[in-house]
Amino acid sequence: MRIASKLPGVGTTIFTVMSRLAAESGAVNLGQGFPDFDPPAELRELVARHMAGGHNQYAPMAGLPALAAAIAARFRHCHGLAVDAEREITVTAGGTEALFAAIHAVVRAGDEVVLLDPSYDSYGPAAELAGARVLRVPLAPPGFGIDFERLAAVLGPRTRLLVVNTPHNPTGAVVSAADWERIARLLEPTPALVLSDEVYECLVYDGQRHASVLACERLRERAFAVFSFGKVYHATGWKVGYCLAAPALTAEFRKVHQFLTFAVSTPMQHALADFMQQAPEFADGLAPFFQARRDHFAALLAGSRFTLPRSAGTYFQLADYSAISELPDVQFCEQLARRHGVAAIPLSPFCAEPPPVRLVRFCYAKQDGTLALAAERLRRI
Repeated sequence: MRIASKLPGVGTTIFTVMSRLAAESGAVNLGQGFPDFDPPAELRELVARHMAGGHNQYAPMAGLPALAAAIAARFRHCHGLAVDAEREITVTAGGTEALFAAIHAVVRAGDEVVLLDPSYDSYGPAAELAGARVLRVPLAPPGFGIDFERLAAVLGPRTRLLVVNTPHNPTGAVVSAADWERIARLLEPTPALVLSDEVYECLVYDGQRHASVLACERLRERAFAVFSFGKVYHATGWKVGYCLAAPALTAEFRKVHQFLTFAVSTPMQHALADFMQQAPEFADGLAPFFQARRDHFAALLAGSRFTLPRSAGTYFQLADYSAISELPDVQFCEQLARRHGVAAIPLSPFCAEPPPVRLVRFCYAKQDGTLALAAERLRRI
């Protein structure tokens, strides 16, 4: 039986492909973005304690009130902004569910959704499933900042949603408060809303601070902001995230969320709420922790044939391989894994029209031994 696909242009994600290749070839996996170390021991103990304590049935649809209160307190601490825990916070099954729910809450067939390429691979398919026309604006290499002239040119009366990712996967670029103000000016005459993917909010380096879309007063009422506990607590497999939005947007968001996931893991929500209260300093220490890993990885690759632009955020590092090969990035990554024993992620799958650069993405959220082994292999090339 043949079934017409709703996503005919979508195959297996590049993350799955490269992780499978890493496993088959025995390569060090610096591709898919997950740490190879565990969440804090205290947090894991809290999960076990709440399971043993009987917190194993459905949580409230919008999230555990204690966790929502902890999120609101954390947001006030980070940004000096008050958030209504009951009406503006929804706990989700990871950041990807939150992104999907936000898109489907407001996008209708025939609307236009604007993506900034390179863009995370879930944005486009989610918009297409909503019946939207996806328009793409390339970010400007080498720094991958927003090209505001090109962005202005695609915005119009049918623009329903602009999707922004900061800190940016895969480039490590960050959006500043001034950038948000420029975006606000561009969107003001349009009906467009903003979906801001901020799952790497704690990972901004070199003395800079994360600028959330919600801190821009002119965008506050027209923006969804998505966050991830998996990125903060080294627990990507737990799939717990949340969405912050004004009450009117949150009400629409929850209409989708309740039929998509309904509720998120109860013992993990209890554990996260407790840990955020008991160890609020943990999240504050992430930026120096991962900045040190960024700098350590760069030092390990000093003298190699790769050129590493400075990563301003996330736990990803782009690497220019143009001194090594003229192969397209997907083929280069396949060769890198099979012949040299290191898995990376190519840049082109993040783009409709890849920029004229030769870049791959490494993840440095790894133990010292993992990074050292990968770097030793990369230096031999």
